[in-house]
Amino acid sequence: MKRILEYRKLYDATPTTDLKQLKTTYRNLVKEWHPDKFPAGHEKAAEADQKSQQIIDAYHFLVSIAPETKTANLDEYNATTTDARIADFKHKGLLLEVTFTDGSTYEYFGVNKNLFIKFVNAEKQFRFAKRNIFNSFLYRKSKKAMEAA
Repeated sequence: MKRILEYRKLYDATPTTDLKQLKTTYRNLVKEWHPDKFPAGHEKAAEADQKSQQIIDAYHFLVSIAPETKTANLDEYNATTTDARIADFKHKGLLLEVTFTDGSTYEYFGVNKNLFIKFVNAEKQFRFAKRNIFNSFLYRKSKKAMEAA
């Protein structure tokens, strides 16, 4: 959740910001912080390298959770959360990463420890996740899974 808030603050974005606005902001930020703008040895050269990488990471992340992206991939997501089973899962902080038997991996943001414990101890984990996690939390297809595909 902290990462989402940090990236939205960087882009001055809201949960409903569309892809066109994100792209415009991305281009403006890249122009402002592009490393080639600051020659080697310039006091802001190292900061520009770091900031430009953060801008790129934030853009890819915000695009992956944008409403338009979720709408475009809704059929695939519904097929995965209906037909595939849970192959593996990891929980760290408020992030639950679920890998499905079809090979796709999704990250769910805001899943607290108590809910995770209920998920782990559920008699039917898939059924519990379907009712309490899959459509209740902000999610995105994991970058790792997209690279493997």
